[in-house]
Amino acid sequence: MLENIRERTEREEREHLSQYAAKSAEATREHEEVECTIRSKFQRDRDRILHSKPFRRLKHKTQVYIAPMGDHYRTRMTHSLEVSQICRTIGRGLKLNEDLIEAIALGHDVGHTPFGHVGEEALRKIIGHFEHNEQSIRILTRLTRGGKGLNLTQEVLDGVLNHTGAGIPFTLEGQIVKTGDRIAYLCHDYDDALRAGLLTPSNLPGEVRLVLGQTPSQMISTMVIDMIESSEDQEQIHQSKRVYEAMQEFRRFMFSRVYNSETLKEERRKGEYVVQALFHHYLDHIELLSTDNFNEAEGDKTRVVVDYISGLTDNYAIDQFQNYFVPRH
Repeated sequence: MLENIRERTEREEREHLSQYAAKSAEATREHEEVECTIRSKFQRDRDRILHSKPFRRLKHKTQVYIAPMGDHYRTRMTHSLEVSQICRTIGRGLKLNEDLIEAIALGHDVGHTPFGHVGEEALRKIIGHFEHNEQSIRILTRLTRGGKGLNLTQEVLDGVLNHTGAGIPFTLEGQIVKTGDRIAYLCHDYDDALRAGLLTPSNLPGEVRLVLGQTPSQMISTMVIDMIESSEDQEQIHQSKRVYEAMQEFRRFMFSRVYNSETLKEERRKGEYVVQALFHHYLDHIELLSTDNFNEAEGDKTRVVVDYISGLTDNYAIDQFQNYFVPRH
């Protein structure tokens, strides 16, 4: 008879992982299910996210550059994969649960709008409050599988919700993703900025070069090693003061020279305009959206449109804008 592989995995977690690691056998869901004989709860969560439509759409959603022409710029999907890799490396160094880390990392950005933070800010200006992490939770719990959601564990949902903002995930695995997400986007957006000719290594502040290095690989290695060394046998995830302060300086530099740069200002304006125009068009022509959208939003027209807009990819949003607002030849 085939051994129950899930039970073996759960036993290995108890025997080999840190005392502070989340254990899949102890994880809870809103709706309890018959357990798989092969995969743990966190492995099933990872697979559900990986095979979901919202995750697949991330391959056509902006990281920094709106609808870039080159093949090598990051998208939300490549970013999520890179977050997973960085955070799993940290998790392995600390003997934490890599399956939970991977599930959180793959799911953390599924709520992002087209055009990244530009689209997020566009919706925020219209409706007053919109946060992509909250939309990620709504997608994972309500807007998939015909309104049933993926029924993920509370550990995964907490990590997704609190990967940004003031909240602190209750698992160390979630805390790793919270910092690892920042490591990934800073270093890889810097790499893309070098490729685009927006920056050269000499532009980096001296303290950043001194502490973190001046190539993305050097920076990631420095911050990953620092997190492992600073967090070993600790009940929370930490960075050393020196590396944390250098990372904050790096972040300020990236916002000044890349995210809010004059070079990208016009593209950001266009992206914001497309999202706002589509929002108002769909609100005025709500019949364009399917009845499924209404059921999942309980008839709230604004919520229906927000859910629909947030799910659009960059290229599909541009196509829809052209369809509704650009005259045909």
